Amino acid sequence: MEELSGLPEAQFYEKLEEGRVRCNLCPQLCLIRPGKVGFCFIRGNREGVLYPLLFGRVSSAYLDPIEKKPLYHFHPRSTIFSIGGIGCNLRCPWCQNWNIAQPRDAFPKLQAEQVISQFTQELPPARAVELALEYRDGGCIGIAYTYNEPLVWLEYVESVGRLAKEAGLKNVLVTNGYVEEEPLRKILSLIDAMNMDVKGFSNEFYRRVAGRLEPVLRTAEISKAAGCHIEITNLVIPTLNDSDEDFHSLADWIADRLGRDTPLHFSRYFPSYKLDVEPTPIATLKRAEKIARARLDHVHLGNI
Repeated sequence: MEELSGLPEAQFYEKLEEGRVRCNLCPQLCLIRPGKVGFCFIRGNREGVLYPLLFGRVSSAYLDPIEKKPLYHFHPRSTIFSIGGIGCNLRCPWCQNWNIAQPRDAFPKLQAEQVISQFTQELPPARAVELALEYRDGGCIGIAYTYNEPLVWLEYVESVGRLAKEAGLKNVLVTNGYVEEEPLRKILSLIDAMNMDVKGFSNEFYRRVAGRLEPVLRTAEISKAAGCHIEITNLVIPTLNDSDEDFHSLADWIADRLGRDTPLHFSRYFPSYKLDVEPTPIATLKRAEKIARARLDHVHLGNI
């Protein structure tokens, strides 16, 4: 395997003419010229080879309650060692963690390698697992890949996840679900549970975040069919995705395609990053809860 400063060569890409590469990890399908990075900021073309530039490094590491993910029906009252990187393959104007998810805006004068070296620290896969094992006496069940979008960090998640599995630990993804089918199926063999963010229930809404709805729904359906525990989160944003139709469509899809026992979390929006509409009224969340409970067994309200 080719290496750049100890980095493994990326998975799921193809080499093209003139040193360009096509990244096939997520539906952005980035065409990346030599010296440039993809939409996610952390997958870079260096001399015609694609590298996961963030491999072995993290921006954040905490021991969290499992309910913070949020996962309410997967080993409740346990803790999980949570790690995050930088970068994301969507562009949510309301992102709560935009300072790590959107490094182009957080650090506009720095190149990817500069951001990585200055604002992340080394955490080799074996050390991540060692830390999770050290926290076992505190109820830690495993490792959560979270805070930014972990699927753009696939090679690291796979390396850590494999060692975690061998050590008897659980692997959890907190994800937007925006990934191509082949890499999803590969990583799913290591993933025990995920909380997946379904941001809205139309392509019109997903265009606001530079994505499409269909790949997200596909990710959830494939993951559920593979036996992965899955809970869905929907951030309710006034005027954007808070209509009765939005709530009915989401609840119906979950009930029909994932099963009515699949937990749904409605989360309250607060102004952040580029969006400054008023916070979600509690009454809106209660309305969403009432609609969803007609089809689903487990509906929760969060961030209130």
